[in-house]
Amino acid sequence: SEKAKTMKEKRKIKLMKNRFTIFTTSLSVLACFAFLPHMQAAPQVAPPPDGCYPGFTTAEGCNALQHLGAGAGNTGVGWYSLFFAGDANYNTGVGAGTLVLTTTGADSNTAVGTAAMLLNTTGYENVAVGTNALVYNDSGFRNTAVGAFSLTNNIDGSFNTALGRCSLSGNIHASNNAAMGFLALFSNDSSGNGTAAFNTAVGTSALMNNIDGDYITALGANAGTDSGIVRNNIYIGDAGASGDENVIAIGAIAASGTDYTDTFIGGIYGASVNVGTAAAVYVDTDGHLGTVLVGASGKPAAPRVRRGKAAQPQAMLNRKVEKLQVTTAQQQKQIGQQQKQISQQQKQIEVLVAQLKEQAAQIQKVSAQIEVNKPAPQVVTNKP
Repeated sequence: SEKAKTMKEKRKIKLMKNRFTIFTTSLSVLACFAFLPHMQAAPQVAPPPDGCYPGFTTAEGCNALQHLGAGAGNTGVGWYSLFFAGDANYNTGVGAGTLVLTTTGADSNTAVGTAAMLLNTTGYENVAVGTNALVYNDSGFRNTAVGAFSLTNNIDGSFNTALGRCSLSGNIHASNNAAMGFLALFSNDSSGNGTAAFNTAVGTSALMNNIDGDYITALGANAGTDSGIVRNNIYIGDAGASGDENVIAIGAIAASGTDYTDTFIGGIYGASVNVGTAAAVYVDTDGHLGTVLVGASGKPAAPRVRRGKAAQPQAMLNRKVEKLQVTTAQQQKQIGQQQKQISQQQKQIEVLVAQLKEQAAQIQKVSAQIEVNKPAPQVVTNKP
């Protein structure tokens, strides 16, 4: 129920607050220990740690945390790591050049790997693991990049998740994308238009050529790799086709390049269907499913034919079939016109026959009258 759900959310928030209180209290206790007399004595380990600074801060490496202000809970390990930290809090940079430009307001970032989040200034709550991960991020927040060069060109895109080398590498401004796999969503938003949002790609090179399309989901290696796909599509083991929009494709154009030969889907055979709304489902040579058959003229609505590189031989066959259908339609049209002409000629013949019959009847009538009016023959007698 809604009440139970609300209570659950309240308990969750309370638990999070309690955890935060415990965390901050622990830090405060540790800070107090630092000011106790016995804590000012010689360190217990040798050699003593040389990266311990005020505000729970740890710095190790050339110029690490060089310009730290009132920021607390920062850790900078590596050449120029967190160099301009200022008043920023709870950042961790491990590796040469990590979080170099991060400054006041950019809190809770974690960067591990050479040049990870190198140019970040005000972005917060980001995670970058790998060489050059999120290297150009400026103000983008709540991004996760795991893998060398993942989300490397991101500037202000937010809520993106990239797992795998070069995943979402070209993304600049777009947000709310998820990529898992080498080169997944590699070119996403490389135009910088920021429209390529809400995409999900799982698998090596999945959606790697998408630039501006949004709301696209691709599952499987090389799924959705056609550069001409538009938006709002779902691909499962299907490479997609140019112009795809509002399309669901499952293996129609095999992403592997080898056509599928059989399809098995459970839960269909033996299942009940409402007889009042049931409809026959048809499939064409492109694997296109539908419930309405259309002719060569495309009426009532001709479906757009999907063809990819793997379907070129099939495309040739389709063109031949389409040409044959057009020829047949033209022949049927000609036959219809001829039948119409024959019908008109038949009517004209029937009219002529009727006229001839009428004329014959009139001739017969006149002949009869002539016969009636004909004078009787005279007999001539010769007398001697």
